[in-house]
Amino acid sequence: MSYQNALELNKGPQPGSKSPGRAGGTTTDKEHCPALLENQLSVGDFCKIQNAFEPSEPCQTICMSREEFMQRMTEIVGWGTKEEYGELFDKVDVAQDGFINWDKLTSFMLLALYEKDERAKATVVPQWKDLEFLPVKHKDTIQKVIFLKSSSRYLTISKEGLLGIWGENLKLQETFPITSDTTKLKHLWVTSLVSLENVNKIAVAFTSKEICFYDLLSKGEFPCQYKLQGLKGTPICMEYWYDPLDANESVLSFGDITGKVQAIAFTAALISLFERPAGAHEDEEATVTISWAELLSGYHKCCYTLEHNLHHGDWVRQVTYNASLDAIISSTTSNTNTVVLAWREKSRKHLKMTSFNVAEGIHAFDYHSQLNLIATAGINNKVCLWNPYVVSKPVGVLWGHSASVIAVQFFAARKQLFSFSKDKVLRLWDIQHQLSIQRIACSFPKSQDLRCLFHFDEAHGRLFISFNNQLALLAMKSEASTRVKSHKTAVTCVLYNSVLKQVISSDVGSTVSFWRIDTGQKIKQFTGCHGNAEISTMALDANETRLLTGSTDGTIKVWDFSGYCHHTLNVGREGAVDISQILVLKKTILVTGWERAITVFRLQNFNHFFIQPEKWKGGIEHRGDILCAAFLPPQTLVTGSYDGEIVLWNNSTEKAHYVLHPDYQRLLKSKSDTEPQKLLGAGRSRSPRPGPNQAALGAHSLETHTEGNDAVVGLHFLEARKTTAKTGGANLVSCGGSGYVRFWDTRKKQLLAEFLAHGGVGSIIMSTDKSNQYLATGDLDGRLKIWDIEEYCLNSSKSKITQAPTLIRSFRPHEDQISSLEMCKLGGHLLIISSSADCSICVTDVCGASVWIFGQAKHWQTENWFSLPKRDTNLMKSDIQEESIREIPLLSKKESWLDLPEHSLLDKKNKDDTTFNVRPSEVINLGIKYKERNIFRKKTHNLYNGKVMQKSPASPKTYCYEGTFRSLSIGALKELPEVKKPAFLLDPETYFREKPEEECSQIPELPLLSETLKAVFDEKNLFPKEILDRERRAKQLCQETSSEVKIKRNKKQL
Repeated sequence: MSYQNALELNKGPQPGSKSPGRAGGTTTDKEHCPALLENQLSVGDFCKIQNAFEPSEPCQTICMSREEFMQRMTEIVGWGTKEEYGELFDKVDVAQDGFINWDKLTSFMLLALYEKDERAKATVVPQWKDLEFLPVKHKDTIQKVIFLKSSSRYLTISKEGLLGIWGENLKLQETFPITSDTTKLKHLWVTSLVSLENVNKIAVAFTSKEICFYDLLSKGEFPCQYKLQGLKGTPICMEYWYDPLDANESVLSFGDITGKVQAIAFTAALISLFERPAGAHEDEEATVTISWAELLSGYHKCCYTLEHNLHHGDWVRQVTYNASLDAIISSTTSNTNTVVLAWREKSRKHLKMTSFNVAEGIHAFDYHSQLNLIATAGINNKVCLWNPYVVSKPVGVLWGHSASVIAVQFFAARKQLFSFSKDKVLRLWDIQHQLSIQRIACSFPKSQDLRCLFHFDEAHGRLFISFNNQLALLAMKSEASTRVKSHKTAVTCVLYNSVLKQVISSDVGSTVSFWRIDTGQKIKQFTGCHGNAEISTMALDANETRLLTGSTDGTIKVWDFSGYCHHTLNVGREGAVDISQILVLKKTILVTGWERAITVFRLQNFNHFFIQPEKWKGGIEHRGDILCAAFLPPQTLVTGSYDGEIVLWNNSTEKAHYVLHPDYQRLLKSKSDTEPQKLLGAGRSRSPRPGPNQAALGAHSLETHTEGNDAVVGLHFLEARKTTAKTGGANLVSCGGSGYVRFWDTRKKQLLAEFLAHGGVGSIIMSTDKSNQYLATGDLDGRLKIWDIEEYCLNSSKSKITQAPTLIRSFRPHEDQISSLEMCKLGGHLLIISSSADCSICVTDVCGASVWIFGQAKHWQTENWFSLPKRDTNLMKSDIQEESIREIPLLSKKESWLDLPEHSLLDKKNKDDTTFNVRPSEVINLGIKYKERNIFRKKTHNLYNGKVMQKSPASPKTYCYEGTFRSLSIGALKELPEVKKPAFLLDPETYFREKPEEECSQIPELPLLSETLKAVFDEKNLFPKEILDRERRAKQLCQETSSEVKIKRNKKQL
């Protein structure tokens, strides 16, 4: 924290207050009353104090004694008493040297501000969203929930061995058994799961006294690389740690049911976890079996073992290795040796141990390295805080639970602690004050016999609590910020209507909003479009007169811009689905997003309100769920799936003919032909060959490495590249995976280029402009990048290009993940519209203009960014206000609303007659070609994107239009017949002559109220006599009853 920033935190009133004690000032610290002097000093006051300490020569240091400091500060600052400055001096002079200087004073102030910030942070109570139960497919108890940072995914595993893969948005992507041997799973249970992220593996412990290591990068089945056997007891808990500075150093610790704590320390993890036998390299898929006796004997040189048995037969409930303590911490439910810390001294091979004894034992523990505290979840309803070096008694006890505590976990950033008890009550504790600052008792399952799992993902603010096979989620609400919000909830999709010059947005609250692109003003809003279901995606028809909204309730609705729903497309049929994209073609509507097949609606059936889907003739060709699609006229259709495959279809015959993948390609001749071929010019060092029986190729692999995470999230054809058919350049762009963008040549079936656009942030989305000059990519952190792809991959290449195109701009317009991107042209300049989960919609220019947010109080003007073309005054004498456009007339039945006409709006060409100014090229860092293309360039201006042409030389004022007004013919206006003027215009004196004052009738004055009031008004006269008598009798009865009660009470006392 800089000195200037520190001073800005203490804004006090300016000098010159009448009271020397500054009673009229504002105090920032509300905890102290009366306010402390140091909390009232303003920036100006500190500048005066600094001037007092400035020496005349640079080498000198001015020091002040207590008396001198008190005297000079009261004179220089001009307010405050000597006693207050004396107290400040005593606080600064901690060493009691008798003098202070400017360095000591600033150090004290900065330390005080830091402590104040820490106290404020620790007392912040998080706000939670409603409890949500995730749609799991586990049938038995959930044993572990972990988060993979490299791929931004969650893993869940249950006792029966079913592994669930979840996206960062908590959408269940895939579930499959951890091992293909189903007969084996019937006779054993899974007890624990850990992630070995430095080597892209997971370790799973079984009741068969085995620990299996599975590879996350495999493209085939989920293979087991190593199997550790020969353990003396069943491992029931595991934990893994690796050194972030040296990933070769890692420790796998585990505890079993015999009370033994064991650990495997790896010294060359990146090379190999264990020694592979000779000949194992010939078949990398083979499982290497390792016995525990081999590890104890020292046969494997790349690792060594550590163990102790201090728990003496008690089940080890939790174990972890902590690097700051350099010790293995383990716990049991026993009251002796409840928590054991074991560490290894360099000169000895055996572990040295110390232990805590907790009455009745504990269920779990957690360690905070900064606070150096161990928190234990006691069976005796207590949460105890321990210093690792003090074993005699805890340094703090947190009281409040009325049942045994089964889980604890630190909120490290805020120095708070979560605790969860058996009666399903969650508490949050302030560690410094040892107080409970929040209690949550949600509607958890009421079952008495349950196995509970507790996991807090601090990075995402998500708290997972499992109850047997149910998984509940408590998500933190984002902290209140001053950022402008376009929607009340997270924005899911954004579109641009080029006809109306409007931006259309949707959110998870089923709301659709319409905005003016030139000012950012909201025009109208449709609420409850799909009830309370989330709108996941939207699309416009070819004429941009109909809006299609897809929702998680399994329906797609067709709207006009007046808010009328014309059709409902029943996509889900029997339940909710996750619609990812709606592709509107000339004769069909294709829907993707939740299964391996394409859902199709044919326009010939749009005669009813409810429309059912028809069968896609090509059947199922994908091995994973289809996430996106793109179309290239006249008949090329591509679909991308979760497993990284891109299938090429003929849209006319609805048949697939080829499959593209970053690792392989295959020709689809028949249903049985699934053998992959080597990728032309783009092969990788490792190209697995999937077999016919691998029906879920790639979907079963958890692609955590950049080469493994190939899920296709977005597809875009580069339609503007007309010469690629001859030169063999790229005509298709795909994105997704772990931040990679790939360029494909669909004619030669080749991957031409691949580059990392966003590293370490998971999946990304993208958008291109219609001229295919720029590519915009957005990631989960809210960062947006703009790339120049005008000359990227224009020619064919034998080797794959890995160099990224020119990066024009990189910035972060959003605080949360970017959900949708749209690029449009306005006034000859390219705009980028982005929506995000932070509830905002932003717009900016490729050139680097300011970022504006739709919904902000101050509306922008696009001419502030650049000069807009002037409209032809011969055609329009006044601007048409788009706010008044509330309804667009329906098309006739002969012209279907989705039937693309011969001159469609999508085929219009932009030509201009007007000249407009562009920003000077000196301030735009886009390269010479971009500057030359944008400096004082002449364009034509379309009226509502229609072509304006003179019909004939004889009638220069008659025009015809293409586009929306193509059927209109506008000629010169006929002269109207002369209208007779009304009488009040011909003879105004008769109608508007002022009358003399004496003729005006005077209004008589009203008498005073006191003169007319005859008697006092009684409100009881308003009620009937019967009601008044009933009220009087009730009061009388009440008084008699109360008097009798008093008499009886007095008699009893006597």
